[in-house]
Amino acid sequence: MAQAQVKSDALAARIAGLTLDEKGWLGRARREALARLTSMGLPVRRDEYWRYTDPSSLTVPAPIPAATFDAGDEAPLFDGIERVKLVFVDGVFDAAQSDAPELAGVEIHRLTEAGATDLHWARDLYGVLEARGQVPVVRPLAALGSAFATDGILIRVTGKAAKPVALIYHHQSETSDAILHHCVKLEEGAELTLLESGPAAARFTKVVEVDVAEGARFHHIRAQGRDHERRANTHIFARVGAGALFKSFTLTANGRLTRNEAVIELVGDEAVAHVAGAAVGDGDFHHDDTVFVTHAAERCESRQVFKKVLKNGAVGVFQGKILVKPGAQKTDGYQISQSLLLDEDSQFLAKPELEIYADDVKCSHGSTSGAIDETALFYLQSRGVPKKIATSLLVLAFLAEAIAEVEDEAIAEDIRQRLENWLSRHEG
Repeated sequence: MAQAQVKSDALAARIAGLTLDEKGWLGRARREALARLTSMGLPVRRDEYWRYTDPSSLTVPAPIPAATFDAGDEAPLFDGIERVKLVFVDGVFDAAQSDAPELAGVEIHRLTEAGATDLHWARDLYGVLEARGQVPVVRPLAALGSAFATDGILIRVTGKAAKPVALIYHHQSETSDAILHHCVKLEEGAELTLLESGPAAARFTKVVEVDVAEGARFHHIRAQGRDHERRANTHIFARVGAGALFKSFTLTANGRLTRNEAVIELVGDEAVAHVAGAAVGDGDFHHDDTVFVTHAAERCESRQVFKKVLKNGAVGVFQGKILVKPGAQKTDGYQISQSLLLDEDSQFLAKPELEIYADDVKCSHGSTSGAIDETALFYLQSRGVPKKIATSLLVLAFLAEAIAEVEDEAIAEDIRQRLENWLSRHEG
């Protein structure tokens, strides 16, 4: 009872300065999300799925100030990709910096504009997958994002998008506290690439709901920005239909605290879902990937591939689960989480899980943590490769399996180059 009261009091303080917009269909969805949130309260360290990550800086009433970062001469990620840019500054949509949405060849609306109407396709999606994702593990900060999001983008795709859609997040105020909620709906046979980049705010809470219909293909590539003082908690909820493909990759370099949650349901036969991440951290860096994949149909495939490179006391966390429901025969589930510790001060905390209720499945999981392979390092040095360059080559080779989940080779090469730049800046 005492713990429930603590959560309730923390929630009251957190939302005291927030506004619940109750207009139109969105207002109804917000009220339902607030009811879910109220029943749960905010997370605390004693909660099972927060035992490795302290949520206090994500739940206090005001964000901890975070200095902004000047990237210097380095071009923004994805800058060489022809795309439709939709820009947010500290969580506020910036039309002047954004492209015309219609250039993507898909239907795009702002949440604040569409939410005030009585009818919109997002009415049947907003908050729906988030609510489904609250069972069996509650995710209060996702409900917070559904209830109090100040804006977001709604994307509906009926064919193949003409260009990728890029959501670009700029961080300008040291005390910004952004809450965004996006919805993406791919109709049968549709295809979309969604790019996300930037630090967004001093504290960033984000929810993305993705509904991938039969035979559709969704590619998601995200980079979380170099502003080191920032804190973020993101959620992606996906429902994947028969024969459909969902792929998500996240690159994280720097950030004081980042927790990325992915909750994916494979609800149609022969659905495929891959979720992957590469994280590199130095010093006061805490990075948490929490993933829950549910197989609810036959002959489905899922892959979880997460690699973290940590040094100078950085901390990496992975909590990944594969749930195979009764009747989900011929399931192929793969999960790997690995860390490369570049010193003795860093640590990697892993909690891989399998829960299987079908008897004709192929599921595997593995988690390892170790140092640079001294034999491989010696081999490279013996052939004239300087130690720092040899170390960087081995780190990139370690991260390669996660980056391989990015199908677009131009984007994958850009990611590899950013990682090389990070390693160069953090040598020694």
